[in-house]
Amino acid sequence: MIDLFDSLLVGGTALLKNRIVMAPMTRTRTSDGDVPNELMATYYGQRASAGLIVTEATDVAPSSNGYAMTPGIYTDAQRQGWRLVTDQVHRNGGTIFLQLWHVGRMAHPSLMPNGEAPWGVTEERAEAQVFAHGPDGKLEHIPAGKPRRLRTEEVFALVNTFTQRCVQAREAGFDGVEIHGANGYLFEQFMNSVLNTRTDCFGGDSVENRTRFLLEVVEAAVRELGPGRVGVRLSPFGKFNGIPADPRTEENLLYVAERLGRLGVAYLHLVYELMPEANMEVAQFKTNHLDHALLRKIRKAFSGAIIWCGGFTDRKSAQDALDTGLVDLIGFGRPYIANPDLAERLKHGWPLAEADRSTYYTRRGGAGYTDFPAFPIVSAAYGAA
Repeated sequence: MIDLFDSLLVGGTALLKNRIVMAPMTRTRTSDGDVPNELMATYYGQRASAGLIVTEATDVAPSSNGYAMTPGIYTDAQRQGWRLVTDQVHRNGGTIFLQLWHVGRMAHPSLMPNGEAPWGVTEERAEAQVFAHGPDGKLEHIPAGKPRRLRTEEVFALVNTFTQRCVQAREAGFDGVEIHGANGYLFEQFMNSVLNTRTDCFGGDSVENRTRFLLEVVEAAVRELGPGRVGVRLSPFGKFNGIPADPRTEENLLYVAERLGRLGVAYLHLVYELMPEANMEVAQFKTNHLDHALLRKIRKAFSGAIIWCGGFTDRKSAQDALDTGLVDLIGFGRPYIANPDLAERLKHGWPLAEADRSTYYTRRGGAGYTDFPAFPIVSAAYGAA
């Protein structure tokens, strides 16, 4: 049986020291210009005992910005900032992939270049919220803006944009990239047959067309970075960010899984516990997992490693998942906020700390971000008291 602390060679390229993945989490701690900084380098470096770190979602262009203070990788300053992060993680013995996204319609004009409308698969507005400056100038969750429909040539241009960012991610020191095809953002907007009413070669009338954007980006990423250096995140049956329920979800998923395997994708990162529809500060999480019968089909269709993420809170729940034989790696999200040494805590059975949700997106520097101590320090402090 696989143990949570067994190593794994992913894609024949990236050797992970354990089966624990730090999942991507938006934390809004960038400097002006959406530039990663020393604070972020400290944050990721503290968590380098994970087998794999997947960064917070990162903008490939100004048009992909859907949340204030999220990082980009499209300017020299941003790439230099990310180099601080990758160097620190590598010094601490970690492996780190950069998650690349485009939010599509999940944006607001105040976040877009020149106040333009968000970019959408169609002109249909998302019934969801984004994190931006409200009318009073304060950062808060506000309704997403009405998008404009992307032209066909613009979608092809975005494939080239993602390709360039993959090359730049390698230059910034990342071990690989993860393409964010989940949670109601642009790739999933294209893949959703209910939302995607386009009639061009990216239209929702066939599985080949509605998955074309994702698969062309992935193919280009593998071509530039090589097999074993590209992962993909998907969230089948999720309704986060206003994505409508899709009767063709299983068709999409199995088609994409098989194609990703043929392309040499290192891993498929699945949101195992379905996310709530509200924003993370106020959402109520309920136990609602993907069906294991479907997961067995995915296992058969996809030849790479599989990550499950969502709802894992301790070693037992993670190990029980590994024991199914349907998954290779376990992603932990929220537990990593207050537990920089999560891997060590799980290994030794040490108690876990819990972060205040109000600190998830705070702008108070390291408060609720880099100020959580490793467990032996906490233990020593209590002992001294």
